[in-house]
Amino acid sequence: MFPALPQDLSLQLLLNQQWRNAALDLLLPLFSLRAPLFVLLAGLLVWRSALRGKGQAAYFLLLVLAMGATDLTCNAVKHAVGRVRPQHAVAGCYYQESGQWVRTPVDYVADRARGSSFPSAHAANSMALAVLAMCLWPRLRRGLWALPLLVGWSRVYLGKHYPLDILGGWLLGALLGWCFWLAWKRLAPRLKMAVLPDELYRPYLSPPCGR
Repeated sequence: MFPALPQDLSLQLLLNQQWRNAALDLLLPLFSLRAPLFVLLAGLLVWRSALRGKGQAAYFLLLVLAMGATDLTCNAVKHAVGRVRPQHAVAGCYYQESGQWVRTPVDYVADRARGSSFPSAHAANSMALAVLAMCLWPRLRRGLWALPLLVGWSRVYLGKHYPLDILGGWLLGALLGWCFWLAWKRLAPRLKMAVLPDELYRPYLSPPCGR
C-alpha cells in the first residue's frame, strides 16, 4: 500500500480539516463536477463556431481526446498503485456522502488494503485541458492556469485525495497535454488545417475596405 508521507498527510489535514468554512463547503464541490465543465466547453464551441466557422469543432474534439487519454492513463496507474483514499484511511477526514458532509470517526482505523487515490484523474484531466487549451488559445494563459489549481484543491477538500495525488495528476496531465500539442502541430499541416483556431477564417466578419 502507498504510504502517506508526513508532509503529504500534514497538508491533507490542513486543507481537509482545518481550512474549512461554509462558503468553501458550497463552492469547492462544484469544481469536482465534470458536467459543468462539458457544458462550458459546449457553450464555448457554439460561440467560437459562430465567430470562425464549424472548423472550430476539431479543436474542441482535440481537447476531449486529450482528457480521455489522460483519464485512461490515470486509471491504469491507479490500478497498479492501489493507494487508499483519505476518506477511507484518515481519522477525522471530511467527505461527502449523498450530497451531505460527513466525517470519519476520530478513532477511525483504515480497513482497506487497496484503493484508487493516486494519481488524481480530476487533477490530471483539468491540467491536460488547461495546458492544451493555453497552447491552442495563447490569450487564455493569463487565467486558465487557475482551473487545475481549484480542481486539485477541491479533491483534497472533499477527502478524495492526498496532495501528492494531486501533484502526480498535474504532472501526468501536463505531460499528456503537451504531447497532444506536439502531435497536433505535426498533424494539422497534413490535414490542411490551421494549427491555431484563431488562424481560421472569420465567416461573419466583413472584409477590410478596398478588397
